[in-house]
Amino acid sequence: MNRLISQKFRFYSFICIALLLFVHGYNLKETYLTPASLVDEPITFAGYFEYFISNGLLRFRIPMLFMISGYIFSLQDYKPYAERAKKRFVTLMIPYFIWGAIGIGITWLWQQNEIMAQAVQQSKVDQFGVNKPYAELGWIEVLKRWLIAPPSYQLWFIRNLFVYNLLYPVFRWIVTKYPIPWFSIMFILMVMIFQLYIIDAQGMFFFTAGIWLNKTHFPLDKKPIWFSAYLYWLIFIGIVVIKTFMAFEFESHNFVTYWTMMLMHFIAVMAGVVAVWYSGDAVVKWFMHRKWFLWATSFSFIIFGLHVPLLNYVMSLSHMYLHNIPNYRLISFLVIPLLMILFCIEVGALLRKLLPGWYRIATGGRGI
Repeated sequence: MNRLISQKFRFYSFICIALLLFVHGYNLKETYLTPASLVDEPITFAGYFEYFISNGLLRFRIPMLFMISGYIFSLQDYKPYAERAKKRFVTLMIPYFIWGAIGIGITWLWQQNEIMAQAVQQSKVDQFGVNKPYAELGWIEVLKRWLIAPPSYQLWFIRNLFVYNLLYPVFRWIVTKYPIPWFSIMFILMVMIFQLYIIDAQGMFFFTAGIWLNKTHFPLDKKPIWFSAYLYWLIFIGIVVIKTFMAFEFESHNFVTYWTMMLMHFIAVMAGVVAVWYSGDAVVKWFMHRKWFLWATSFSFIIFGLHVPLLNYVMSLSHMYLHNIPNYRLISFLVIPLLMILFCIEVGALLRKLLPGWYRIATGGRGI
């Protein structure tokens, strides 16, 4: 892996995680958006913009992170598989349990104040759909949330990634032997939103795509002759624009609407990954030569682990006090995620300075 590819991996990993806050920071009436979600509210600029950004333009991030992870993991085939699996447990699952516990702790603390507890309830981040104070749930229910579905719901990514790392020998064999049948089947399952708790088709598709890119020595540092920035950005943005209008204008789902939106979503995601990767070399080189940016990238995992559920609670709290301000939804959507990024970086810097040993464990050794 040459220097340019290494820089792009670091740059896009940080950008994808930072943009995650804008994906999780939308404040539509529909609190959980899927690729084919319809919005039961009148179309406004603020509502359209939030859906366009959160459930459209920025949806390339997780697929790109899975691809980067698959590529990097496949570079380490010279190491024993058991050693790599053990290391990934330390770097993924231990942080999963730590940040899950932190999310539980943040939620409990907010529930101790009447106003803040109301913000927690309104945010509806409980993955079991109960949204009751932990004091009413009991220890068993709280334990289930920590181990299975924590309020820090973004942690599903590192949990699933660990499973894909365990399945790596199977993935490597199949993508090197039967890539066309594999990716064809995975694309169909991806559009169908196939998922068995810790295994989902989208994650497998893009993680194995990263393996395939490495094993075939695909030139990630050079633009392919078939790449047209204009065409890929047109497909990417054009589909997102149309799908967002459909989300507001269509009153109810039917078979055709649902599957059309799902297909459009994943075509846009794939076009977006290609467009972003091959169009941003000049931007990557500029930022990667800035010391302040390189310093900030070392806190990527802190941003990832800390921002949820805190972002959701702060967003709900802001709406309780800012709802009389014109365009408060749009303002909060643009400002609060940015402030949360800065807050997470500051917390990360303090933790790394004051508690370096704990910081190393909680981040899986990242950013040291």
